[in-house]
Amino acid sequence: MVRFKSRYLLCEVCVENRSSLLLLEEKSIYLAVKAAVARAHGDYGSALLIVSYAVKYVNAHTGIVLIRCRKSHYRIICSALPFINSLENRGQKVPCFLNCLHVGGTIRTCQKFLVKYSTQQLHRMLPQCKNEAERDEVRSAVLSCSLGKERDVEEDEMEDDWEDE
Repeated sequence: MVRFKSRYLLCEVCVENRSSLLLLEEKSIYLAVKAAVARAHGDYGSALLIVSYAVKYVNAHTGIVLIRCRKSHYRIICSALPFINSLENRGQKVPCFLNCLHVGGTIRTCQKFLVKYSTQQLHRMLPQCKNEAERDEVRSAVLSCSLGKERDVEEDEMEDDWEDE
């Protein structure tokens, strides 16, 4: 059996009004990217997407989107992302653009990158806090984004693998 290699594009939906992010759905992003690829690359690009293109994850609160495609075709999607200028959902057009943050080989690497990226963003927000209560909220959010728990789980899994052998 042949295994198809995939690439995962971690994208951020950038909008002016953060409350409009709550309108995000997988289907609207799927259709917008598909239409952008058709505009940028024509029938050839559309045909390449049919095989294994999927929107795997959408977080409406943060605007994070995870897109899966074949390894050999991820550049086509990356080159079409700047042509998306709005998403249509429930009869409303939301003006936005998609910013590709990371391209990874697995969902796990994208998750690790997202933790680091979120931590960096929170560190940038810390100097802009106006009072001590806001600073405490940002500090607790930064501390909760550590990979220490994940490393402990990985070590436990490795020990279990050694015991099985």
